[in-house]
Amino acid sequence: MSFDPKTDIPDLQGKVILVTGGTAGVGARSVVQLAQRNPAHIYFTGRNAKSADAVLKEAAATGSKTQLQFLPCDLTSLASVKAAADTVLAEQARLDVVLANAGIMNKPPTLTQDGYELQFGVNYLGHALLIRKLLPLLERTAAEPGADVRVVVVTSTGFRGAPNGGIQFDRVKTVQEFPVIGGMIRYGQSKLADVLLARELARRYPAILSVSVTPGIVGTDLVNNLSLFHRSVAKLSAYLGQGGLIKPEDGAKSQLWCVGAPRSKIKSGEFYEPIGVLSKISTKYSTDMGLARRLWEWTDTELEKWM
Repeated sequence: MSFDPKTDIPDLQGKVILVTGGTAGVGARSVVQLAQRNPAHIYFTGRNAKSADAVLKEAAATGSKTQLQFLPCDLTSLASVKAAADTVLAEQARLDVVLANAGIMNKPPTLTQDGYELQFGVNYLGHALLIRKLLPLLERTAAEPGADVRVVVVTSTGFRGAPNGGIQFDRVKTVQEFPVIGGMIRYGQSKLADVLLARELARRYPAILSVSVTPGIVGTDLVNNLSLFHRSVAKLSAYLGQGGLIKPEDGAKSQLWCVGAPRSKIKSGEFYEPIGVLSKISTKYSTDMGLARRLWEWTDTELEKWM
């Protein structure tokens, strides 16, 4: 599908947008592109203030009048996520789009600051807290006449590599070691959780359009920082499946399509591939609404003290 963010995303006048992981890669490309479509305010999260300054300068150079605001947020810390959400809640009377873009891949066995497996904590649980904190504001916005509120969760076809059971609830508070390719199995689990998050959000909150999307295999630090072996595998997979690594500005188009496509063209709860393709890729876990419900309820319990 041909998609040009500069012309195919409608005027976003008055809208407030939050993008996680907006200081680099497809997140930064998304922020700069969205800023050119005239929203009132874009928050973008990250940990690197210097990188954030570069994004602010790039967006300003386009002539954008949108107010861009860097929101420090460390997804390895639920306290940091809560603080970021509280800032938005204190400053805004509306929130139209959450683009849950931030992520890590194939990391060694490590825990977050709160004791969760690192990739599960960053890719899923931090975003789950952020979205839950913001849901009342999203719902209030969705109730306004003409509103079009969306939650876009960036995932990966790597969810096919999730472990037995899909989500190993009894192990996500450990480093979850596996005999081989443990980093990718843990990554698959976290990305499966993202798919299920979008599905359950759509079921519980029908007024909010919630989808998951993969950008494809993109030439960002997610790939560049892999080991030589895994980087070679990623590049080979990219060559065989999509003709090579996708440039970050093109990788951003898939999630930007989810933000800007006509609502009649996009189905809440579903998983999308580049660009605007309703994916046929699934596993027995990725379409299991019982598992999605269990994950939601487990997450409610885990995050109760942060709400």
